[in-house]
Amino acid sequence: MNDSNDTTGDKSQDLRSRLKQFTQPLVDTIDSKLRDQIDKRVDDRVEERVKELLTARLSVLERALADFDREIRELKEKLKP
Repeated sequence: MNDSNDTTGDKSQDLRSRLKQFTQPLVDTIDSKLRDQIDKRVDDRVEERVKELLTARLSVLERALADFDREIRELKEKLKP
């Protein structure tokens, strides 16, 4: 009776092994595609956030340059004879 349990266990293990062998490429493919999609979404979000930050920083710099330019023009006007 112990031999039949061993044989059944061996068959069960062999079946699991074969099933895993056949399904593993599919699982790997799905895993890879999901990982790529997640990476792309994360990259897109990071890119959007970086663009927002750069836009905000650039607008501050543009305002500062405009103020600086205006002050230089005012000083030139004051220094004209």
